[in-house]
Amino acid sequence: MVSTSSVRCDREKFHIHNQAKANHDKLTRVDYHDPYEVPTGTCQSIRHIVEPPNKSLSAQEFKTALAEQEQKLLACIHCGLCLEACPTYVITGDENDGPRGRLYLMRAVAEERLPNTSDAFSKHIDRCLGCRACEQVCPAGVEYGQLLEASRYELLMAQPKQDLAHKLLRFVLRSVWISPSRLRFFFSASRLFRDLRLSKLLFRSGIVKLFSSRAHFALALLENSRDQWNSKRAQSVLSKTDRPLEHVMLFAGCVGEGLFERVNTATRRVLEVNGFEVSTPRYQVCCGALHAHAGDLEGARKLARQNIQAFGGSEPVITNAGGCGAMLASYAHLFHTDEAAAFSARVRDVSQQLGTCEIVKGSPIDERTTYDASCHLLYGQHAGESSLRMLTSIPNLNFTNLEGAERCCGGAGIYNLLETEMSARVLQEKLTNVQATGAEVLATGNAGCQMQIGAGACLNGISLKVCHPVELLDESYERAGLYE
Repeated sequence: MVSTSSVRCDREKFHIHNQAKANHDKLTRVDYHDPYEVPTGTCQSIRHIVEPPNKSLSAQEFKTALAEQEQKLLACIHCGLCLEACPTYVITGDENDGPRGRLYLMRAVAEERLPNTSDAFSKHIDRCLGCRACEQVCPAGVEYGQLLEASRYELLMAQPKQDLAHKLLRFVLRSVWISPSRLRFFFSASRLFRDLRLSKLLFRSGIVKLFSSRAHFALALLENSRDQWNSKRAQSVLSKTDRPLEHVMLFAGCVGEGLFERVNTATRRVLEVNGFEVSTPRYQVCCGALHAHAGDLEGARKLARQNIQAFGGSEPVITNAGGCGAMLASYAHLFHTDEAAAFSARVRDVSQQLGTCEIVKGSPIDERTTYDASCHLLYGQHAGESSLRMLTSIPNLNFTNLEGAERCCGGAGIYNLLETEMSARVLQEKLTNVQATGAEVLATGNAGCQMQIGAGACLNGISLKVCHPVELLDESYERAGLYE
């Protein structure tokens, strides 16, 4: 049985501000009189990259995309609270791999002290996971996620990478992901490849690994998009209320609809059991997160316009993927219009929507279960706690807390296929903590995280079911006989 203390939404677990403050004494402290000054002893490697900053900044002098973010760049007060919250900084110990160092590089590009074709700029921006954990602990409220997207747009315009992986990425984003019909074909082929067990056969044979470890890991990701429960659900709720609490619109998502349709189905059923009427707008498209993370902001805006139009009205827009939800909530930033702001204000994770009512109880689930917080659900949508509450509404859930649940798993969209070494190091920390729990089931609120942790467990011989929290609640309802 789950005790109140073991499942309460502990802010030390899901808001790492206190943890960062405890580590802050290890960092060099300086009283700042000059907002442009870099702390002595903390950014020496960066000092060798750029010239001293030009303090007479003028908007007219800026010629880069980052230059348009002047005020956001100047918000950083160099306190260093972000460093211990950053997975890449913790691993490398390199100031350039922490948010403070990256912001300094961004400013150097904006002020034209560092060319946007610089290898240093490219290397350390590319290494960023984009988890946004730094935003949670930043006392100055630096909007790091938006600055990172601007930096990647800068890189895409100035020095598009010419290796095969990045060329393929640009082709897929511009020619496949932007087209609903091509995207449906892509995921249909991927599902067929998975469901015919061809991906499993290739993965186990190890043949692909001889040619490309990256492709081998991609097979592991696809394999771990499978249904972990292997049970056939009833298609409808046993008894729907005649007077629903509220009508909501479900955002299906491209990966969600393509590889995780069961999660969308579970989301709809769970909402209906709890008294909500659910519809799925027909002409919705990809949220645009992959485009934005890759620096293709125009591609992201094109998709965003279509979604804003498809979800007309005032009803809540429900998501079940932290990455999608965070992106939809950022449409206001993409356009700076009242219409986009109104849309973003309507976006809610399924757990946040269920938090508006008393969640119906199902049957117990005996498997030892733990929970990992999706970064974008936690830091982008601020819904990590409500997701945990949804999960622990299951009666007598055999639940155990996960150390480091607030830290990134290393998936980060397609970061795991582009920055494979760093991603693997971040993932290893997560897997070590998961093993320490002895959990049989891990729940996490994002499709990419499900595949990343599942693939890592598979490659390391760890027996682990990875699923969405709403899938567990759906399983609980199935066992309670709430479906027909």
